[in-house]
Amino acid sequence: MELSKIPLFFLFLLRLLSAANSIGVNYGTLGDNLPPPSQVAHFLKSSTIIDRIKIFDVNPDIIKAFANTGILVTVTVPNGDIPSLTNPRNALRWVDSHIKPYYPATKFHYICVGTEVLHWGPQNLVDNLVPAMRVLHAALVKSGINDVKISSPHSLGILLESNPPSNASFRPGWDVGNLAPMLQFLRKTKSGFMVNPYTYFGYSPANANYCLFKPNAGLFDKATGKRYTNQFDQLMDAVYVSMKKLGYPDVEIIVAETGWPSGGDPQNPHANPANAAAYNGGLMKKVISGVGTPLMPGRKFETYIFSLFNENLKGPSLDEKNFGLFRPDFTQVYNIGIFRGSQQAPTGSSQKPAPAAPVQGKKWCVPKPDATNAALQSNIDYVCSSGADCRPIQAGGACFEPNNVRAHAAFVMNSFYQTNGRNDFNCDFAHTGAITNIDPSKGSCKYQS
Repeated sequence: MELSKIPLFFLFLLRLLSAANSIGVNYGTLGDNLPPPSQVAHFLKSSTIIDRIKIFDVNPDIIKAFANTGILVTVTVPNGDIPSLTNPRNALRWVDSHIKPYYPATKFHYICVGTEVLHWGPQNLVDNLVPAMRVLHAALVKSGINDVKISSPHSLGILLESNPPSNASFRPGWDVGNLAPMLQFLRKTKSGFMVNPYTYFGYSPANANYCLFKPNAGLFDKATGKRYTNQFDQLMDAVYVSMKKLGYPDVEIIVAETGWPSGGDPQNPHANPANAAAYNGGLMKKVISGVGTPLMPGRKFETYIFSLFNENLKGPSLDEKNFGLFRPDFTQVYNIGIFRGSQQAPTGSSQKPAPAAPVQGKKWCVPKPDATNAALQSNIDYVCSSGADCRPIQAGGACFEPNNVRAHAAFVMNSFYQTNGRNDFNCDFAHTGAITNIDPSKGSCKYQS
């Protein structure tokens, strides 16, 4: 069939589905209360749209847990091991120990050689980074493994300038000495250039909306004539311009880490569930749409959100403990439409909720009988952090009594359902909500219908 004869909606749907299969998550393990990897693998495969993970080591328990799941697995060479991998014999031993025993049952996607090596150094690691990448790639090929790629994630400390993007460039010294040979290697092996763009670290009250994918006046780049309405696009185009200046605009860019914490130290009030939902929801919407950036229109970015779980052993700041999409019991910290089959659009977009659809009779959204208090508290946190009026369930409010999680969750879940379209999926809440035609209102506590 000619493309011109395919309905536009069908083309959009194909684009949506193909782009959706590029949402990954960083699976960190710095917690003493985290579920076993086998449960994590089953949860991601059966309940979420996440189809790839990235871990920060070569943990065999995690690697084995994801065997035969179809989920892509990216592993990481610890920074300290980089110099030894410039030796071909050591690189072969590394592949024999960490990859071959689990391949191909586990679908290895990338091997990250170190993490933010240029930013953190020391010089010995910086000098050996690209040679280790080359030698490790050769070891994979010699072992008969041709479908696993090599890369290395970078903090955006590699940029000398990012504002406006047209002025961007890599830092002198790293540009020609390290990044140009790395980009040459990535082009040759058809691998992606990994970067970690965190708008959270560029936040200020004055540019809050710009960082969070919310409506704002934006940034106009006079040199290119492009207007930027969010900082993520600005940072991505700054990376692209810097790559182009070295002669490598064609190398794929991978978002290896990005995210926003849902809690933090007192001096960082912008680390909260509402902002985390806005940022990660806006990010999800952008990635799934496949719209690209002003300088890279239509370009899709393989993206890994940081992170899967809140990790209680990270620190020292509370911010670092609260980057997770999920708590250790698999309840959502906030909802961005990550659950499989929820059909919910990611939150955090600038669009207004769809008007309520006409319904025959009246319907309400209430918790399922088997929904746990932890899950229902997560629903309360999500709805109340998304701008909903939760005053009725606060002390003195008409729906404060009975003062328990289930009653409060019922009220706010119904409010969300009624104001966001009254579609069944607006009452999904990760499979904890159900539609009823029995009015749950009691006394002065009136439920919207």
